[in-house]
Amino acid sequence: MTFAARMTRTPIAFEPDRAAEVKTRFAGLAPELRNLLEGAAGCSPYLTGLMERQADWLEETLVGAPEDALAGALAGFDDFASDQLGSTLRQAKARVALLAGLADLGGVWPLEQVTGALTRLADTAVHHALRALSADEIRRGKVPGATPEDAETAAGIVALAMGKMGAGELNYSSDIDLICLFDETRYDPDDVQEARAAFIRVVRKMAAMLSDLTADGYVFRTDLRLRPDASVTPVCISMAAAEQYYEAQGRTWERAAYIKARPCGGDLAAGERFLQTLTPFVWRRHLDFASIQDAYDMRLRIREHKGLHGPIVLEGHNMKLGAGGIREIEFFTQTRQIIAGGRDPSLRARDTVGGLAALAAKGWVPEGDAEELTALYRAHREVEHRVQMVGDVQTHDLPTMPGEFDRIARMCGEGDTDAFCDGLKERLERVAELTEGFFAPGEVRSGPEMTPEMQEIVDGWRSYPALRSERAVAIFKRVQPEILSRLDRAASPGEALRQFDGFLSGLPAGVQLFSLFEANPQLIDLIVDICATAPGLAAYLSRNAAVLDAVLGGDFFAPWPGLGPLTEALTKRLAERDDYEWRLGAARIWAREWHFRIGVHHLRGLIDAGQAGREYADLAGAILAALWPVCVAEFSRKHGAPPGRGAVVLGMGSLGAERLNAHSDLDLIVIYDADGVEASDGPRPLAARAYYARLTQALVTGLSAPMADGRLYEVDMRLRPSGRQGPVATSIQSFTSYQMEEAWTWEHLALTRARPVAGDVVLAEEVEAARQQVLTAKGCEDRVLPDVAEMRDRIFAAKAPDGAWEAKIGPGRLQDIELLAQACALRTAAPARRVEAQLRAGLRAGHLAKEDEAALQEAYRFLWRLQAGGRLLTEGPLDMDAIGEGGRAFLMRETGASELDQMASRLEGHTARAASIIAKCLQPPEAGGG
Repeated sequence: MTFAARMTRTPIAFEPDRAAEVKTRFAGLAPELRNLLEGAAGCSPYLTGLMERQADWLEETLVGAPEDALAGALAGFDDFASDQLGSTLRQAKARVALLAGLADLGGVWPLEQVTGALTRLADTAVHHALRALSADEIRRGKVPGATPEDAETAAGIVALAMGKMGAGELNYSSDIDLICLFDETRYDPDDVQEARAAFIRVVRKMAAMLSDLTADGYVFRTDLRLRPDASVTPVCISMAAAEQYYEAQGRTWERAAYIKARPCGGDLAAGERFLQTLTPFVWRRHLDFASIQDAYDMRLRIREHKGLHGPIVLEGHNMKLGAGGIREIEFFTQTRQIIAGGRDPSLRARDTVGGLAALAAKGWVPEGDAEELTALYRAHREVEHRVQMVGDVQTHDLPTMPGEFDRIARMCGEGDTDAFCDGLKERLERVAELTEGFFAPGEVRSGPEMTPEMQEIVDGWRSYPALRSERAVAIFKRVQPEILSRLDRAASPGEALRQFDGFLSGLPAGVQLFSLFEANPQLIDLIVDICATAPGLAAYLSRNAAVLDAVLGGDFFAPWPGLGPLTEALTKRLAERDDYEWRLGAARIWAREWHFRIGVHHLRGLIDAGQAGREYADLAGAILAALWPVCVAEFSRKHGAPPGRGAVVLGMGSLGAERLNAHSDLDLIVIYDADGVEASDGPRPLAARAYYARLTQALVTGLSAPMADGRLYEVDMRLRPSGRQGPVATSIQSFTSYQMEEAWTWEHLALTRARPVAGDVVLAEEVEAARQQVLTAKGCEDRVLPDVAEMRDRIFAAKAPDGAWEAKIGPGRLQDIELLAQACALRTAAPARRVEAQLRAGLRAGHLAKEDEAALQEAYRFLWRLQAGGRLLTEGPLDMDAIGEGGRAFLMRETGASELDQMASRLEGHTARAASIIAKCLQPPEAGGG
């Protein structure tokens, strides 16, 4: 559509004489276009001058589409040398400024197209200036090793657009903020300093080319002060030096600045690579609520420096930095992006409007607030543009003289200045209202009354590591009353306080967590719930406080996704970076968040112990399925691809049976098929047997090695053929022959729970077929029951029950029932791996009476609920006194008991009956056993 067809508004001429001059010059244009030009000229001396100088071009432009005119103004710079480029860019600036100004005033383009056009001009100017000036240095031989072709990428120098330019939001008279870097890896180490000197000259000349005021005007005022340590560093530094600076000294405001950063000129690919390396600096994986205080402090410093405190008065008010101004909306948006963008890349929009929309879509900002702030932002930016259009002055201040408000109102098409001013003030006040509560720290209120003993505990908190910094103390002082008030509402306040004290004492640092509490008080309820109920989970939380981020992720309380989606999610996460150590750390962070989620769901009764056991097993399965290919890829890089058909990881024991608890380790074995291949083919080849043995050790290390983010699991491989004496990885041929010819009954029993969890799918099917073959051949042997009975006696002799509430070891307890279930699966060659299904197989085969099978199932459910609940509450043996009132109530809820005595009675009854049934089942047939 043509320019005129898209007009929706017209400014009103403030100075009729200027309007009359324009009317005469453009008499041949359509009436609506003349009205636009008259109104613009009558309000803006700057636009009047541009119309006079670009009259012929403007007449041609206004009869077509403005996008075509913009494309034409930004084309054709490739053939200009550096000494001609400056004047050519100035002409382009005049035309784009005139086009954008008229499209803005006439409502032809919305705000985003206006700012986008100005930004495209800036990108074009910077890119062509860098290329032309770099070519000059290359021709002079000042860039070591560079060829004329290197001028295409400016020989490795890149300009990063920051601030409004980076976001595509340049205002009508913006400075452009640039950070200029060069890729030092393109040069020999001995040549880096010479290249650096050349690039410093390039950047200085570029800034002058764009900024200097000539007879043709200027292109853009250029600001290079956002670079690292600008007071002491040159205008262009190496990417390595910049990365080292941000890693060691980067501040919150610099992180916020890089939200908008993008390469805009020179070697764009190198710029993208540099920004990728800064991702961990800008976008931290934890929810960074501490940045709210940084943003608040920054706002105060800006206001104090500019003298912008006090109530909103329109005369002289700064539309950008003043109360209720543009920066308030930008800070509001960027701070929330910093908080959550590390976990959710969809929040990393560079522009303010896009950022608000993304935050609203993910629930970080109420949708209504986001829509209102977006409308207010656009209205503020339009007023800012009008103020700047008057004389092309980089100002954000509203007029101080009443008559000048008439000019701004007329430019906005408003004939009633008072109504314009009233609306403007209302918008400023509304922005302040919407944003101030987010930044301002809450008032410190008083806490509840406490006993002397409780007060003594609270007084001791100041000595804890989490409260060693003044910043942590200041934040905690604001949240402490809320914490104490909620602890006071617990069933046993003193006990809850002591448990919270244990949690607090274990925290290594506090600023992030306390900021999280301040911004999200609902988390305090969760902490109190955990401390009052599950001291074991509280201890875990004190070591892994970052898992609380997951609670705010939006889907923390959603239904369990299942093994497949979990594996897919972790695989996608690990694919983000091609760095083995990083992947191991990322897997640990991801795993502990999901582990914590399962515990909280179990604690709050959203799932029962049976479901929790399945979810812990799914989690372990997802980690193994996603991490095994990572380990294989890393090992292959050094030693070549796996020889033959690869390997499969078998989950044994509780992992194979898909029933883990909060502190389970993993029983694994690895089976491979070298398929006649003797050795790998790589930089450091290994014989097949050694290859798979060392690959298995790499997997075990990847799972169990303690890193900065903890460890994933303890790994037990004693169930492999020949136990500790056998190789850690076994060929499928050796595995099958060993099981058929050498293995003991206890190894066949273990095989009833074996389940492929990672590795080659086809090989996994063959391993499963071999498993079934062994069970079929060995389950009918007469020695099965005597061997199981002997094994049972040895287990009881080796370890007595650990306390009165032991649920796992001892006659009639979990391990005893599991042993009988495995015997049932072995004797019937049943494929079932879970205890319940194995017992049902024994019932179908006549090895168990119906009432006995039902009693064992009931006992197993009760004991598993006690075991899983106890392992959630505490890391050691279950002690009813130590877990407190909340923990006892949780276990009674889990086991269906109304009081402890009843739970103890049920424990005794279930174990006694189960022990009797098991003993009867294991008697030799001639003595009447089954």
